[in-house]
Order: sequence, then C-alpha cells, then structure tokens
Amino acid sequence: MPKKTERDTELSGREKIKEKLLDLYSSIDKAFADAGDRINDQMDFWDIYNCDIGDKQFYQGNAEIYLPIVRDAIDARVTRFTNQVFPGSGRYVEVVTPDAELPFHYMALLEHYVDTARLRDLVIPAVLRNGDIEGQWNLYVSWKDTKRHVTYKRRHGPEVDGIELGEDEAEPIDDVVNEVLEESTPHVEVIPDSDVMVLPAMSDSIDEALATGGSVTILRRWTKAKIKQMMADGEITEDAGDAMVDCLDGKKGQRIDAKKAHVDSAGINSAGKYALVYETWTMLEVDKERRLCRAYYGASDIILGCKLNPYWCDLCPLISAPLKKVSGSFKGISQVKPVAAVQYSANDFMNQGADSATYGLLPIIMTDPIKNPRVGSMVLDLAAVWEVDPNSTKFAQFPQLWKDALELIASARAQIFQSLGVNSAMIPGTTKSGKQSQADVAREQQVDILTTADVVTSLESGILTPLVQRFAWYDAQFRDKEITVRAYGREGLQAEMEVVPPFQMNTRFWFKWLGVEQARSVQLMQTQMSTINVLRGIPPQQYPGYRLNLVPAIERMMEASFGPRLAPKIFESMKEQLSMQPDQENQLLAEGFELPVSPFDDDQAHIRSHYQLMQAAGDPTGQIRAHIQRHSMQLQARLQAQAQAQIGPPGEPGVPGGAGPGVAGTPRQGAQVGQTRPQGPPGQIHRDQMPLSFPRKA
Repeated sequence: MPKKTERDTELSGREKIKEKLLDLYSSIDKAFADAGDRINDQMDFWDIYNCDIGDKQFYQGNAEIYLPIVRDAIDARVTRFTNQVFPGSGRYVEVVTPDAELPFHYMALLEHYVDTARLRDLVIPAVLRNGDIEGQWNLYVSWKDTKRHVTYKRRHGPEVDGIELGEDEAEPIDDVVNEVLEESTPHVEVIPDSDVMVLPAMSDSIDEALATGGSVTILRRWTKAKIKQMMADGEITEDAGDAMVDCLDGKKGQRIDAKKAHVDSAGINSAGKYALVYETWTMLEVDKERRLCRAYYGASDIILGCKLNPYWCDLCPLISAPLKKVSGSFKGISQVKPVAAVQYSANDFMNQGADSATYGLLPIIMTDPIKNPRVGSMVLDLAAVWEVDPNSTKFAQFPQLWKDALELIASARAQIFQSLGVNSAMIPGTTKSGKQSQADVAREQQVDILTTADVVTSLESGILTPLVQRFAWYDAQFRDKEITVRAYGREGLQAEMEVVPPFQMNTRFWFKWLGVEQARSVQLMQTQMSTINVLRGIPPQQYPGYRLNLVPAIERMMEASFGPRLAPKIFESMKEQLSMQPDQENQLLAEGFELPVSPFDDDQAHIRSHYQLMQAAGDPTGQIRAHIQRHSMQLQARLQAQAQAQIGPPGEPGVPGGAGPGVAGTPRQGAQVGQTRPQGPPGQIHRDQMPLSFPRKA
C-alpha cells in the first residue's frame, strides 16, 4: 500500500502540481485586474467614510467642509448591530447536542476564546464597518502560539538532609524562578474585500467554489522579516524565499513602480519594501484524490510553497459572506454606493452655504466714486468719519443662502438615514425635543428590532456560527492539555477529560452563535416558566406512558439567565461532583488553583495526602491549607449528620412562605398569564417594557 502524503510535505516540486499552479496564477491575476473598478469604487467609499474631500465635489469655492452624514450612519449601524450580536448577558455560544445535557465546560471554553480573540471590541466592529462600506464580510481564522519568559519569586523553607523545613521551623527563602509560559489561542484577522478573490465569481459559497475546481486567494504583504520567518517555519522553500528577499534588497530583479503594483499583479513594491504574495487555496490531485491545498505565489513564475491544508477540519480558514446576497455573484454590494451622490451633494450644499454665510457677515458698501473722490478714506473703524456724500452711499447685504442650504442638507441627511436604515434613536442628539410618549418609545423599539434582525441574522449564520465552529475544530487540534488546566483550573480539567474526536464534532456537538436570539427570548422564557408551572399541577395519571423530567428545561433557563460559567455552579450536576484523586488535586493545588471539595471525597485520605504535600513542597499560595480546612469542615458536618441520624429525626418544622395551593409564597399550580390581573413567574418583565410589544392604550 503506497504511503500517503503528510500535511507538512512540500508539493511545489511535483511536476503536475507545479504545472497546475502556474496555470491557476494567470486566472487569479486576471481576476484581480478585472476587479479594478470595484476596488476603485471601494476606495471612494472609504474616502466618504473618512470624510476626505476629493475630486467628486462639484462646487469649488473657498469653504472645504465635509459633512459626516454617511460616517454617522455607519457608526450608528455598527454600534447597534454589535450590541445585538453581543448581548449584555455575556452568553454568546450555544451547543446543540443529541441528548438534553449541555456541556457547560465546552461553552465556557469557547466563550473564553471569544474574549481572547477580542471579537467584541476589535473584530466584529471592524467586520461590520467593512461590510457596510465594501459589501462583504471577510474573516481569516488561524491559531496563534505565543511564548513569554516570566520571572517570579517562590518562597519555601530551607532544606536539611533533603527535607524541606516548614516556615514555622526556619526563616523562609525566596528563590527567583524563570519559567516559559506558552499561550495558544485562535487568531482572527479582518481582511479587506479588495484583498480577497473567489473563483468562480458566481459561486454561492467558498465550499462551492473549491468543489467546482475554483480557488480562494488572499493578497498578503510580506516584509523581509516575515519572509524569513516563513522560511524558518518551513511554510515556503528556501530558494524561493531567498529570491524574494533579494528582490526586496534590489540585488536581483527589476523594481516595480509602487503606483503600478497594487493588486493587479503580484510582485515587489519598492516604495513600501514589502512583497505582494498570493495565498491561494485550491483542490489539487494528491495521492490520486482531490485534496485542499494552500499555495503561495511570489510572481507569475515563482511558487513559494505548496502544502496540504494544515488544519484537520480540512476547511479553508477564510470565512466570507455578503452583507446582502446578490443573485449570480459571490460578493455583495456596498451600502454606501446608493447614497454616495447624495453625500457629495450635501457637501456642495454645505460649502455653498458656508461661503454664503461668510459673505453675508461682510457688509456691501455701494458708493459713487465721482461724487465721492475720497473713497480711500472710507475705512471701517470705531467712530470712523467718512467725508463722503451720504446720499450717494448705500449699504447692502448678501442674500442669506445658507438657510436654504441647511434645508437641502436636512433633506439629504433624511434620505441617507432612510437608505441605510438608521432611525433617530440610533443617533445621539437627533431625537425630537420634548417628552416622548409610550407609543413613540415602543415604535422606535419595534423599528430597532426589525431593522437589525435582517443584518444580524445574516452575520450570525454566515460569519459567527462558522467562526465558533472553527474555534472548536482548532481547539481539538492545537490545544495543549496542560495549558488548558493552567487557564481554567477545574473547568479545564473537565474539558481535558471530555475528549471529542474531530470526526464527532459535527455529529455529537454542533456549536452555534447565540446573540440576537437573546433579545427575542425574554418573552419566550416567561412563557416557558408559565408552562412549567402548569405542568406541575398535572397529575402523572393524566399522561400514561410518559414521565415529567424538568431538568433539561431548568438547565436551559439557568444557562440562559446566568451563562455557562455560573449556571453549573448554581444548578449543580451530581456527575460534575464526582470525586477527584488526591494526586490530581495535589498537582492543581501546587499550581496555586482554588479547588472545591466534592461530597464524594474520602476526606480523611485527602487530608493526609494534602498534608504530606504541604510538608514536602510548602504552601506559598495558601491554597493547600484552605483546601484542607474545607475537607475538615465537610468531615465534621458528616460526623454531626451521623450523630443526628442515631438520635432520630426532629419534628417537621413549618414551611415558611407556604407550599400548598393558595398559600402566599409560591404561585398557584397552573397559573397562566390572563387578561385581567395576570399572575406571572418571579422576575417577569412588564409587558410595556418588552421589546416586541406595543404599549397598552391608556
């Protein structure tokens, strides 16, 4: 049986693969050249957002003012959509499983990756802004390993004959310890649409483009240091890398003018001292089967390297989706394009009005030079005396055209806001004066949900859900168990024990982004709580052959209310409280982690093992002594419970608050929201404050 090609095997030296890559380069380079008009338009749209006055203005006067109407609208959209995607509850990831049990540790792990990748403050706002201006969302997901050489002090007792003395027996010693900390986290990069090319251009998705023999190309800009790093990592061949470095140094090859080397041709940019490199993903025949490969092009005749997809999930790391899908095209249309001309007109109106206001502030003096030969003495000054004929001198005022200009600007602003789906509630300071009625507030809330649901739903399904799924795949491939334990403590240990093979990722666990649903699920949770209250009052004989299990519903509501970090601590699972071996606890306690005690622990055995650890290694953080104290308290509570059991159970005390129907303290069984004086669950939000409801009539 022939040996299969490994993922890190260099393929650019194989003749058939090299010929296929060279043929592919010409089609990629032509596609970038054909997209020149789209790229130029996008540069104009970025100028509109950045408020740069260019050659698109018709009026050429003294004033050069740029009204940030489009910029304000886009920033308002970015703020609103970001808050919808990242709800205040802090819960972003949902895991779909074939059973009713939720893997809270996996959800907490993925949300940790969401925080470390800084999706909330860096990535998603930039993606939304690029989507509005360019019409396309593009993310590149990879894995990043970083090392930090840290130094800290470790206090311990002196050693005598190989035995470490305690701090109470001798003065402790502070040693300086040097340690290398390794951190592995996902890395998310926002890619401009001008640097992405998907062939065929009429594909509906990246997977479809690759499956039909197409390609996905990302334009990279590598400095000399980056080229050498890629050579050291084995991503590109040394011969091709040296040739690229020599071109940057000017030793070989012809320098390409910076103005001509944008995206239409891969080559060397002499002005910025960086190389333009094509990173191309395509299907190639390897070992008599089509495999996804990654190739790097330095120029039309330079293949820097080609290898199989390094990611075990065998997916292209580029995640791309249009803001609004256009039939027959992979990429979408910019939201700025329909309002660009209106923005230019508003700028012209503003500049004309500014010049008019300037002229209007300066008086116009009309005089007859024949009757007033001493015109030069007519100087504006305090208590000035003009030796002229007053009958032949008149004052005039320039027409105040700026008032008309402001009305035209207001019309242009209203049109831009309407086209971009921005209402007055999204722009600070634009709401109407006076106290708003409940109907106005409810109407703005309704418009808010309706205008954001379309965009946010597309973002979640096209970008965020594949992103968290990619986090899960990369975690299964790259995560180091020791690093996970160091980062999470006991939760990390649970994630380590729960081994999920990659081929089970899409069958056992399915990860989904949960953001906008949070805003819609408030009323749904209240309905669920009312339904549970109804189910409690139905006797079991009413549903023969079934049994009522409220654990999944309670677990789901707890997780939705408190998040995957607090929910398992509030609503505890007995399985998660299984006893841990004393040696495992000693390893974590020596690292300084705070560990709870399990009710299934053998307290006496754990106390002996932890005390031996404290005698041998000391307790610089105090966690070992605190853990022993918790075991002692649990052991004492058990002994008291055993003694109480021998005496006999005490009399049944009264139940405070009442437990029966009609007793104050608990809702009646079967209570539902009614038309008059409804009874709802604890913490119910008033229906006038619900985002999906209109206020009641007075």
